[in-house]
This record gives sequence, C-alpha cells and structure tokens, in this order.
Amino acid sequence: MKMNIKLLVTAALMAAFTCVATMSIRIPTPTLGYIHPGDCLVLLSGVILGPVAGFLSAGIGSMFADILSGYMIYAIPTLIIKGVTACIASLLFSRMKRLWKTRQALLFIAAGIPAELNMILGYFLNKVVQTMFLAGACNGEILAAGIASALSGIFTNCIQGVTGVLLGVLLLPVLSQIPDVRLWMNPDGLKEKRMPPL
Repeated sequence: MKMNIKLLVTAALMAAFTCVATMSIRIPTPTLGYIHPGDCLVLLSGVILGPVAGFLSAGIGSMFADILSGYMIYAIPTLIIKGVTACIASLLFSRMKRLWKTRQALLFIAAGIPAELNMILGYFLNKVVQTMFLAGACNGEILAAGIASALSGIFTNCIQGVTGVLLGVLLLPVLSQIPDVRLWMNPDGLKEKRMPPL
C-alpha cells in the first residue's frame, strides 16, 4: 500500500512536470501545433512508472498542456497518443532490460524510438481525421487535403521525438539515483507498478 501511494504521488508529479515541460518552450509549426521538450517526460513517465501509471501520467499531463495552451481540439487525441507513447516505451524498456544486459541509455533509446514513431503516426492519423471532420465530408479531395496537411507535420514531429529521446537520455541517470525509481525500473519490480484502487 505504501508503495502504491508513492507511485500515485510520483505519477501526479510526473503529469505536472509533463504539462509544464510541454508549455515551457513552444515553437509554433505550420500545422498549428508546436515543438516542445515535453516528450522526454512522456517517455520517462512510461519507463519509470510502468505502462498503466505511465499512460495516465503522460496522457493527462500532455492533455492539460493542450487545454491550458488553447489547443482544446487536440486534448483528447493527445491524451491517447501520448499515453500510448509512454506505454510503448515502458513495455519495450522493461522487456529489453530483461533480454539485454547493456547500458540503460541504449535501452532508453531503443525503447524511445518506436514510442516516438507511434507519436508521429498518431498525430498524422489525427490530422487526417480532423481535416475530414472539420470539412464535414469524406471524399477523395478532402482525404487528399488531410494527408497533405498531415505530411507537413511529420518533420516537426520527428524533431520533437528526437529531442524527447535525447533529453530523456540525459535525465534518466539523474532520476535513477532515486531508490524508488530504481526499484520501479527493475523488471522484477513490475508487480509494484499498480495504481491504487480509486
């Protein structure tokens, strides 16, 4: 029970840090989004907290950043996309840590790249669907316009993903000095990664 309370409090803090990091430095993009350093906290939430708590922490923190920044239309997609990104990072990191005895930074990069590819694909699909929804139609021309608009955002999302992985690699050794974080990142400690009942 004590471990679950610590995990819950840490998850809430990580959600807050994710929100702040997402809002702290924002570089607007032509697709009406923005590049930010928040993805490093998304990945770290997954790696440290596990798939469930990581999903909630990363998703909720990122969603609130969109809401508070005036990007309400992205709030729900962001909740899902960032949550799944954290979940993928968590599952891959813990799985690879069991299989390969190598440096933690390399494991983080290997888990972070597929997770960020999910983010890129998620926002691509979201932009296509969003374009069709706002146009109120689903035909070849609208679909083509949606795909063209979504393609224009791939480059900036790639920059955001790479930045997230690199910043995460720098922060992970610092956070790993915390005993509870080391325990939660240990594959044998996965049974402790359960959120307390609400």
